[in-house]
Amino acid sequence: MNEAEPMRDHWWWRPGWKVGRSFYTWHITFADHPDVLRLVADYEPVLAALPRLDSVPARWLHLTLQGVGFTDEVARHDVDRIVDAARTRCAELAPFTITIGPAHLDPETVQMPARPLEPLAGLRAAIRSAIGDVWGHDNVPEAETGFRAHVSLAYSNRAGSARDVARTLTGHAEHSAHTTVSSVALIDLNRDQRAYEWIDVATVALGSAS
Repeated sequence: MNEAEPMRDHWWWRPGWKVGRSFYTWHITFADHPDVLRLVADYEPVLAALPRLDSVPARWLHLTLQGVGFTDEVARHDVDRIVDAARTRCAELAPFTITIGPAHLDPETVQMPARPLEPLAGLRAAIRSAIGDVWGHDNVPEAETGFRAHVSLAYSNRAGSARDVARTLTGHAEHSAHTTVSSVALIDLNRDQRAYEWIDVATVALGSAS
């Protein structure tokens, strides 16, 4: 993003969202990935200098893969069936290593790209297929295209110029980390406190086929 472009407040209420409402979604989470936690610590000086950013605590670090639907619209029986289908699909996928970082500026976030994209896209495709196994492949939510694999470090909490964020980020050394993805989590996600927080619903391992 060009620093001349304004940043937006990330916490505006997107369609369907409101206080007290939560959402089933598949994420890769990183609270138990020490290399990713060290990477976040490398960027702490940048985030601490910018009160207009809400930093993501270590326990809430995530890479969004695929939404399922609002929890008040999805039957728990369907959730269980989707999880079972995901276990079958993901058992055929081997764990893989990705590189996260360095951080860059987005109109609403400071985020770190994850690459290579191919294994992440393959994992997302397996999750989408699992949803399709239950609901039919024409009824899988969200677009199949346009997937941007990234981990957000912080969210913009107000609209305004991006110059201070861009210049602080540019003045800091670039950092990255390698980590292995061996599971994916279905979570019950809310954003009531101007943060993404969740309850774990299920964890599905990769490469568990016998």
